[in-house]
Amino acid sequence: MDVSNLEGRTVLVTGSGSGIGRETALAFAHRGADLVLCDLDKERVAETEEAIRALGRGDVWSQQVDVASEEQMHGFAAAVHERVEAVDVLMNNAGVAIGGGFLDTALEDWEWILGINLQGVILGCHLFLPPMVARGRGGHVINVSSAAGYVANESLAAYSTTKFAVLGLSEALRDELGPHQIGVTTVCPGIINTPITRAARLVGPIATHQARHEMIQTYERRNYGPERVAANILRAVQRNRGVAPISPEAWLLYYMKRLAPGLLARLSRRVSDRSRRRMGLD
Repeated sequence: MDVSNLEGRTVLVTGSGSGIGRETALAFAHRGADLVLCDLDKERVAETEEAIRALGRGDVWSQQVDVASEEQMHGFAAAVHERVEAVDVLMNNAGVAIGGGFLDTALEDWEWILGINLQGVILGCHLFLPPMVARGRGGHVINVSSAAGYVANESLAAYSTTKFAVLGLSEALRDELGPHQIGVTTVCPGIINTPITRAARLVGPIATHQARHEMIQTYERRNYGPERVAANILRAVQRNRGVAPISPEAWLLYYMKRLAPGLLARLSRRVSDRSRRRMGLD
């Protein structure tokens, strides 16, 4: 899909109140697109809407939505389709994180993360893809997974589960939607400095102030901002990439998973052990 000039095109971004969602919405707006935004945080998504309006390019509209709620997503989709026949780009970005192992993750935590990270993507695709197909003018789907969507870690058991599922769904969709000229890109960021580190739930032994501080510091020291992710997302859509690892470490893990899985497993174990010591868990 050509994203060099998006005037007259409508882009929908979930979780656009901050981080990758906000910066990608702004990047699309800079290309002249009309934006449809949603986020659970009403004030933050309103701020993104105002920032886009200040650009003076395309139209923009936002709504507070819990992507895990079927009722709210149905209402949101109805409101969107009152305005446009179908969106041209659907970006399922809304996501949350849980840090901790499987044995420490309660069922209520599983329900929370599955609802947002997986059910939210499924609902977005279920409600917005059929009108895109019926219109017959093609388009693009962007589903945000993670490098943790192809390399699992014991401290990200629930998070990796959801992100692996998003990657698998996206690969199936890419095959199915290809004949309709709808591309599908799975975005897999690495260590990106966004608010998700502060909002993540920590469970089990790592649910400490020190562990959270170490996590936040790691992401801040890496200093790979969401605006760089947004730029890479637009390039991936332009090239119709199926999977888009973003950041050097994401690419490294991507290739190691395929070419040297045994070595990757050993390195992951060492990194995990070192992180546990740094967090005071050993």
